[in-house]
Amino acid sequence: MPGLHYEEFEIGATFDHALTRTVTEADNTMFSLMSMNPQPLHIDAHFSETTEYGQRLFNSLFTLAIMIGMSVYDTTLGTTVANLGMTDVNFPKPVFHGDTLKAHTKVLSKRLSKSRPGVGIVELEHRCTNQRGDVVASCRRLAMMRCRKEAA
Repeated sequence: MPGLHYEEFEIGATFDHALTRTVTEADNTMFSLMSMNPQPLHIDAHFSETTEYGQRLFNSLFTLAIMIGMSVYDTTLGTTVANLGMTDVNFPKPVFHGDTLKAHTKVLSKRLSKSRPGVGIVELEHRCTNQRGDVVASCRRLAMMRCRKEAA
């Protein structure tokens, strides 16, 4: 698996993830309705035309999911035990249909688990940019990561 084990994370390391994703109207409508979010800013074109944005906004929770999802291959694929939480979630600029998103990750800290042998806790900072380089989302995430068998 391409994911990193606890020992392979280096504090200060950064990743500019290769995967990108252009978001679509269908993505936005489907996710908003599947997650039971009837916000007209996401699903009603006529309503959204009357707002300060002049168009529908892409669902921010889907933006968060895409941002973290794009980071998985380089960081946690097959080596994570669990996500423990996300904090400092921000959406400084809106995302619109047709925007192309790119994820960036920085390793902030790491420590071995005090209560569970064979795993460590890694704190990651994720940022998501659009095709213009504007930051459209960010968060901090705690991931419980497997240690290498020989280290455990």
